[in-house]
Amino acid sequence: MNEKILATLEYSKIIDKLHNQAATSLGKQLVMELHPHTVLEVVKTSLQKTDEATTAIRLKGTAPFGGIVDNTLSYKRARIGGTLQAEELLHIAATIYGTRQVKRFVGAVDHQEPIPMLHQDALELIEHKEVEEAIFNCIGEQAEILDTASSKLAIIRRELRSGEGRIREKLESMIRSSSIQKMLQDSIITLRNNRFVIPVKQEYRSNFGGIIHDQSGSGATLFIEPEAIVNMNNRLRELKADEEREIEKILQMLTAQVAEYEEDLMINQHWLAQLDFAFAKAGLAHQMKAVQPKMNDRGFIKIRRGCHPLIDRDKVVPLDIEIGNQYSAIIVTGPNTGGKTVTLKTIGLLSLMAMSGLFVPTDEGSQFCVFDAIFADIGDEQSIEQNLSTFSSHMTNIISILGQLTAKSLVLLDELGAGTDPAEGSALAIALLEYIHNKDCRIVATTHYSELKAFAYNRRGMINASMEFDVATLSPTYKLLVGVPGRSNAFAIAKRLGLSSAIIERAEGEVSEEDTRVENMIASLEENRLLLEQEKQTAEIARQQMEALREKYEREQRRLEEQKQKILDKANQEAAALVAKASEEADQVIHELRELAKTEVASVKEHKLIEAKRKLEEAKPKQSSPIRQVTSTSNQKKITAGDDVLVISLNQKGSIVELQGKEALVQLGIMRMKVALTDLELLQSAPAVKPLQQAASLNRSRSDDVKMELDLRGENLEDAMMETDRFLDEAFLAGMGQVYLIHGKGTGVLRTGLQQFLRNHSHVKSYRNGEFSEGGNGVTVVVLQ
Repeated sequence: MNEKILATLEYSKIIDKLHNQAATSLGKQLVMELHPHTVLEVVKTSLQKTDEATTAIRLKGTAPFGGIVDNTLSYKRARIGGTLQAEELLHIAATIYGTRQVKRFVGAVDHQEPIPMLHQDALELIEHKEVEEAIFNCIGEQAEILDTASSKLAIIRRELRSGEGRIREKLESMIRSSSIQKMLQDSIITLRNNRFVIPVKQEYRSNFGGIIHDQSGSGATLFIEPEAIVNMNNRLRELKADEEREIEKILQMLTAQVAEYEEDLMINQHWLAQLDFAFAKAGLAHQMKAVQPKMNDRGFIKIRRGCHPLIDRDKVVPLDIEIGNQYSAIIVTGPNTGGKTVTLKTIGLLSLMAMSGLFVPTDEGSQFCVFDAIFADIGDEQSIEQNLSTFSSHMTNIISILGQLTAKSLVLLDELGAGTDPAEGSALAIALLEYIHNKDCRIVATTHYSELKAFAYNRRGMINASMEFDVATLSPTYKLLVGVPGRSNAFAIAKRLGLSSAIIERAEGEVSEEDTRVENMIASLEENRLLLEQEKQTAEIARQQMEALREKYEREQRRLEEQKQKILDKANQEAAALVAKASEEADQVIHELRELAKTEVASVKEHKLIEAKRKLEEAKPKQSSPIRQVTSTSNQKKITAGDDVLVISLNQKGSIVELQGKEALVQLGIMRMKVALTDLELLQSAPAVKPLQQAASLNRSRSDDVKMELDLRGENLEDAMMETDRFLDEAFLAGMGQVYLIHGKGTGVLRTGLQQFLRNHSHVKSYRNGEFSEGGNGVTVVVLQ
């Protein structure tokens, strides 16, 4: 892709934003090397990796790239036999640790929701925990060699500390002496040339033996190593040298381990860079609120509410445009300051982003093409100084484009033909457009020339467009209108600004009749479009109001039904309580009568007592069931002798013995009774049982105790799956066809886990995310077998 075009469309600013998203220097290097791809499969693969990275961030948060650095130079030095310093080794160990963390992170995400491409990249990472542990066991967080790095180093350092302690003890005894204190500039112990010394006044120099190592700037103080500790300091120097040699041996040992696995570690850096690069693209997508575009190689672009990625999304007017299907060229006409150039740059920059494997700030459903090249001639359309040099510059650029474009190119031309005589400029613009259009490439061009409106109107595959302008406010709306050519609006603007009507009428008279007719046609089209938009908005408002009323009515209806059922339940409960009390009292009376019959001569007949009891039972009211429906007339006609039926008032099953007009003789166990047909419900006949075979049947019926929804919000995944399993069993036995699992939106972990559990459940026929009115992604709708 031509670097000049990338600069014109400000592609480098997108790269800068992406660079800030990368977590490691490895990923940042790949970002700086990023260029748009011209092969469809490569672009699709890159976008798929970006999509998988966004899934990982949604499920698990940011990937753990902390501590990972580019150790390429260190690996090369280790390979050729150089000794790595402690800080370099520490960076290598931290990178090995980070490699293991990234691999585990990607694996955990893939286990929860498949991300095959990133998971395959992560599988290429080779873990060398033994090298990491060896380095961390020898080197501390501040890149210091630990005493535990080797037993010999521990002995040397123990001797060093002991020797330093003896020297300090000896010197402190000297400086505490009253006879020596007066000779000292300060009662302190210090170091010079890594040897312990004390500050002695110049005049007492002869009183001290030993070695002078330094003196103050004024010469008044000498830093002397007393003779009594010279041998002790010498021993410390020897131990220091031994320490340095042992540290060098430790560093060489660790370097040798790194060199052994240098090839693996270099391979790890490659895949870490790829993973960080993918997560950087996902981070940019999140920052821009961008979505994954669909890609094609047939020259088709469809942008839905696309925004220029370098302009605040809250301020920019979204762009809707389509090219490459019914027409391959769009000619945007109209005055300056309307947003034509921003439209060109938005189309070009979004196309470059999509071809680079980046998500684009548009709505879902947007499509972009993988072009072999994108060409742009975009100048400063705000400049009022259009001279020969400007025209020459544009022509040089366009000539270069003409020599390179193909049928798979996208060409963006701003202010085509500007900078020269209007008549010649418009003629040249028409000729250039015709030539480029004949090459079958995709063109979006802007111009001031009204002659191009008629040219685009008469050419197959071309269409006019314009930037909307509000004459009432004298300001552009920055909205692209495809199919409507632009108007100059010069006379309308001048009139609103107060220009004399006579001057305006004189100017209108200079405009040709054909131009006037075209302007009037455009004005009529704009009026019709605005009217249609207003009607569309009015219809949408009415639809929303009707939807709100419908929801309100349904809520009110449900409330009334619930209230009605509560009243019925309460009345039934009160009636049952009254009858139960009366029945209890009757039982007591019957008991007393029986007792009396045993003692009295005139005994009470037992069958009379039973009859009295039966009448009391019949007086007990039947509780209504909110889900039982009286058998319809069509069902009543189907009842015949031998059918199995349900006596609704008794809630008892039986079989028809004989039909007697509007009544039927029903066998209920050992008892027969007459029952009205309206009190009967026909039951489904059981299938015939084959001889010598036993069959078990499960009668599923709807139960009032089983709810249609289960609220799992706040539950962990394991508990939620147990609750869901129990709930599905109950719903299946209750004969429910569809139930709702409420898990909320959150991070999506609970939803994903439950849907994987439902995939293999024996009671589940299918499942889906809830519609907007059902709770959206916060609800899973389950259809039972």
